[in-house]
Amino acid sequence: MALTFTDLVEVDLGKLADAVSDWKKAVDGLKESADGARSGLRKRSDSARWAGVNATVTREFVAKTAKEIADLHAEADSIHQVLEDGHTQLEALQKKMRTAVHGDAAEIGVRVEDIGGGRVRCFFPHVRGDSDERTQDQLDQRQELEDRINRILAHAAEIDASVARALTKSHGNDPHDAGHSRYGSLNDAEAERAVELARKGDKMSDAELRELNELLRFNAGEQDGEFATEFYQGLGGPEKTLQFYAAMSIDGTSGDASRTRLDAVQDLQKYMGYTLANATDPDHAHHLPDDWGAQFRRLGTQQIGWERGQWNKPYGYQVLGGLLRYGTYDPRFLNPIAEHITQLHKKDPYFFLSNKPAGNPDTYGFNPSGKLGTGNEPLNSVLEALGHSPEAAEKFFSQPPTAYNDDGTVKQDGKLGFDSYVDLLTDKDFEWTPDTNSANILADEDKAKRIMGYGPDALGHALEAATTGLPYGSDAVPPPHSKEAAGIFHQLVERYGTHPEDLDDSPLRDSLGNITADYMRDVQGAFMGGGGSVVGTHGAGASLGDFDMTSNPEGLSSGVLKNFLGAVGKDPDAYGAIVTAQESVTTDLVNDAFHNAGTYEELAPEIANRVDPGGQIAGIMAESRTQAVVDEKLADDAEFNKGVETADKWAGRIIGMGVGKIPVGGEAAGWVVEDIQESVVQNFTKDSSEEALRDRGAFLEQQRTSSAQAVYDATYTAAREAGYDDANAQSQAMAARREILDSYGLGRQRAGK
Repeated sequence: MALTFTDLVEVDLGKLADAVSDWKKAVDGLKESADGARSGLRKRSDSARWAGVNATVTREFVAKTAKEIADLHAEADSIHQVLEDGHTQLEALQKKMRTAVHGDAAEIGVRVEDIGGGRVRCFFPHVRGDSDERTQDQLDQRQELEDRINRILAHAAEIDASVARALTKSHGNDPHDAGHSRYGSLNDAEAERAVELARKGDKMSDAELRELNELLRFNAGEQDGEFATEFYQGLGGPEKTLQFYAAMSIDGTSGDASRTRLDAVQDLQKYMGYTLANATDPDHAHHLPDDWGAQFRRLGTQQIGWERGQWNKPYGYQVLGGLLRYGTYDPRFLNPIAEHITQLHKKDPYFFLSNKPAGNPDTYGFNPSGKLGTGNEPLNSVLEALGHSPEAAEKFFSQPPTAYNDDGTVKQDGKLGFDSYVDLLTDKDFEWTPDTNSANILADEDKAKRIMGYGPDALGHALEAATTGLPYGSDAVPPPHSKEAAGIFHQLVERYGTHPEDLDDSPLRDSLGNITADYMRDVQGAFMGGGGSVVGTHGAGASLGDFDMTSNPEGLSSGVLKNFLGAVGKDPDAYGAIVTAQESVTTDLVNDAFHNAGTYEELAPEIANRVDPGGQIAGIMAESRTQAVVDEKLADDAEFNKGVETADKWAGRIIGMGVGKIPVGGEAAGWVVEDIQESVVQNFTKDSSEEALRDRGAFLEQQRTSSAQAVYDATYTAAREAGYDDANAQSQAMAARREILDSYGLGRQRAGK
């Protein structure tokens, strides 16, 4: 019978704690008896001079008795370990569940209902006189809570089932014979069951595959790596791992697979990836031998078969790539593989595509997720792996490359013909390949464009991780930028600021926009002069002093940064990220100035100095948007509006890593973030009608006015919060507005050159 929501919330785990205590006493007692039997009874029996029947029957009986006592101790110890681990984990989950139900649910005004099948639903109860209308934030909170409770419940059910199964195997079915399966922890039992299921391969039923996924899902991330390591060792090594995953992914993506099977195989891809990342981390107490990486590299260019007489066999890297797309990998494992794959692609871009199963649907292959390719091209896969692995990505793009032979061994004194993977992968002549099963993609121009963008898109994800220190797509506040990470950003600014035309309609631009938003303090510092000495940075070596926009405004270094921003800003998502980050940094700088007003002889010039960079950047973005929409027809203006509306995470991230006086994490910070988000949406969402776009000059002037209004609002609010009366606050805000109107025009001139 499945564990229910009511069970977990109301069960008295104190009784289980008592059972754990009782079994501990039994273990201690049986250990003493087993030690006595071994060192006393058995020892004396073995040394005695037996004669006649005693020499066989009695001695054998004594030996069997001593063994049975030892087996009883082992069985009791196994039961104790399993019960203790189960109690500890269930107690922690029960605490989380009670917090969610009695705390979070009550706070947002929802009720939790058990709907059976180990699931709940959360809903807003009807209150007489209430319209029952909910904001999107309220609906999102409700959904997040429902998902969280269902995850907790599913985890508890997995533990409950694993404990019951382990206890049954420990005890066995013979009441007269002790000593069956022995477990040093609940982990051991869970890993044993996972391997037992995996050895069935594609003969697993849907229910068994679902059980395997649950075991992997809730144990893949254990900090010591015990479960993950035991699971992969149980599969039988790197080749057996590839054979198992290959068989399962093809089974789940074949034409006759059900939707249920495909969903389960998509989950398997994800959870096996997380588990592999955990098992290959050398810093964990338990981890796979270091030679697993070398074996994967050796197998990378070998064909992998899993059925007798199999005709079409994939290469090892095509299979492994499906797993690498999920998980945060240690660079010592991932980077040699990433380098090897990249070098193989450079040598022959179509090596791995030579055996792709053409004619099958794009859901068929070793990337069941279907994200950024079918999985035939492992370069896309390993770039996605780097996108989830910031430390590995930073080292991959910043450290000198190591040359590899085709078999994955290091090539001594090997010459590669390039100095860095940034140089190689951003080269306009680098050949990206179509990762699709479609036989003829040229027949559909839009589809061909999308498919050929998979590789550059994956590269963008890897660069985001390398420069920000976070997996791409993360909403967390990034750590301080390292010198190496900032160096990569410098390379990107230099590369595309020198040749902005290479970014025309490039899938890289949205990632470059995210990176720019993350480095916005340093970008604005370059516009201020002194490499950001006034703005400050959030990490050593992160300044963009090489691109100082004040020392030589018409020179090459100045043009590089403006050209970079102008090219990136033509993408709607990049535009949204940059304008939101710019508004957030400007707001933080203005707040900081007001809270340090006593250090300046005149505050107005300092405020002007701090808002000027934002005005210039807003001008560049306005020109980029107009060029993209009106001149080059790269995107619809409605797409830019959507880019603004979906870039709200940047306000929280920028304020979270601020240098000003906004109390990060406090209530005041929350209000500031909301104000910024509202201001950006209000001032940078435009009328997208054809009439509005017909007059280019009027459209740009509208954006100029909106940018000035946004800074006026931020300055006025900061002044009032700092204690200024209404008249003085308006005066400071008007001065800031005038500065923006001037600097915005300068930014437009720069972008229009």
